[in-house]
Amino acid sequence: MLAHPAHLLSQGFGSGLSPIMPGTAGTLFAWLSFVVLSVRWPQIFTPLTWGGIIVIGYFIGVWACDVTGKNLGVADHGSMVWDEIIAFWLVLLLITPAPISAQFWAFVIFRFFDMLKPPPIGYFDRQFKGGFGVMFDDIVAAFFALLVLAFWHNW
Repeated sequence: MLAHPAHLLSQGFGSGLSPIMPGTAGTLFAWLSFVVLSVRWPQIFTPLTWGGIIVIGYFIGVWACDVTGKNLGVADHGSMVWDEIIAFWLVLLLITPAPISAQFWAFVIFRFFDMLKPPPIGYFDRQFKGGFGVMFDDIVAAFFALLVLAFWHNW
């Protein structure tokens, strides 16, 4: 992880090195970091700031995941969780302010879409390779999680 800055980022500052469900560990890191940073420094981590972090983080993530995938010899290595982090930050940004129970269900629904990759998520996962492919399918999973949450909220 420390061999290259891209590895540090793509492996979620170590959260992706979890021997058990690294994607879930990365998503938990995203949740914890979003809450801690937003509560501790609300004047810095505003919705606008988070939006910028997510957009810039997405494009840097394409590069970082591409470099890490090539260096590890696996295009979408399980330890690469920056895609989950960025995607879940997006989910949290768009549901905030939300009670912890809503954040929990957002976590569960996002992990469902990210792990099972139902259509069209699985299609994008198979079609797009490299760093872009790693990052894009999780953004699509985030979109579907947000769609379910929106329907649920308005039910």
